[in-house]
Amino acid sequence: MKLLTANRLNDGRVIYLGEADAVVEAIDAARPLDDAAADAALAQAQSRPAVFVNPYLIEVEGGAPSGRDRLKERIRSVGPTVGHSLDFAARNETA
Repeated sequence: MKLLTANRLNDGRVIYLGEADAVVEAIDAARPLDDAAADAALAQAQSRPAVFVNPYLIEVEGGAPSGRDRLKERIRSVGPTVGHSLDFAARNETA
């Protein structure tokens, strides 16, 4: 199975294609696609550049990213890592 992911044009957030072609921010809300549906969804997302920036398909297994890029996609699905590292630095400064 595959999911369609991209970044949203207006704020750069990671987005996924959900049910009824809705844009969703949570990987859990993304619609799993078989190969034929995935190709059609990718073509449709590429035709919506005002929403989807650089859309692409990722392999998933059991709702979680799999395959070669699984680590990158898991990081993308939980949000920016910069905020987490800034929180860590602030905690260490007060210690």
